[in-house]
Amino acid sequence: MNLSSLKFFRSLRAENKQFAVIGLGRFGKAVCSTLHGLGYEVLGVDTDEKKVTQALSDRIAAHVVQLDSTDPSALQGAGIFEFDTVIVAIGNYLAESITTTLNLKEGGVTHVIAKASSETHLKLLKKVGADHVVFPEREMGCSLARILTKPSILERFDLDPDHSIVELLVPEKFDGKTIADLDLRRRYGLNLLAVGRADKFEINPQPNERLKNGEVMVVIGSNKDINRLPI
Repeated sequence: MNLSSLKFFRSLRAENKQFAVIGLGRFGKAVCSTLHGLGYEVLGVDTDEKKVTQALSDRIAAHVVQLDSTDPSALQGAGIFEFDTVIVAIGNYLAESITTTLNLKEGGVTHVIAKASSETHLKLLKKVGADHVVFPEREMGCSLARILTKPSILERFDLDPDHSIVELLVPEKFDGKTIADLDLRRRYGLNLLAVGRADKFEINPQPNERLKNGEVMVVIGSNKDINRLPI
């Protein structure tokens, strides 16, 4: 996640309790189901009658409607222009995705999040006004590649292209050493944020605490320095 993404998410209103999701493929269904499970009111939308029927049967949203999102009057009639946040999860149909995004922005929707399926798609979505674009396939691909090449790194949060926060297993080389012994800041240019033990994280652990192989540590720093860790 980069700084522009953080700026966008800060603009979302915490009191927003309603979301519309257009496109009920795998990605759209997952977004609907998760938001609905968290207690938010969700409107699911798709042109495919079978997908709408299935969504109703699975109860993944409070309301599900069938309509053509490339038709501004259909969106207006369903009240979608009144939503503060709308997710365009169409993805694989470039023309429909772009037209829908344009319709939503012209209809006054404050926050439009759109799924992209290619770099060209991403650029076009930005040009028609998408406030935030997600690229789930690329993100999953990058995540898988990192897991395969660095299996000790459990989670990674990208601050920008060059810096990250990572959660990783304590390397064997660090086993039995205190945090002071490791001196991560001087040796690796990294700061230790937390240590995980028995399903709990200790924030800002004391310098005299010893680390054990198999425990979890959370560090922040440049990707170049993180890659120098003995993992």
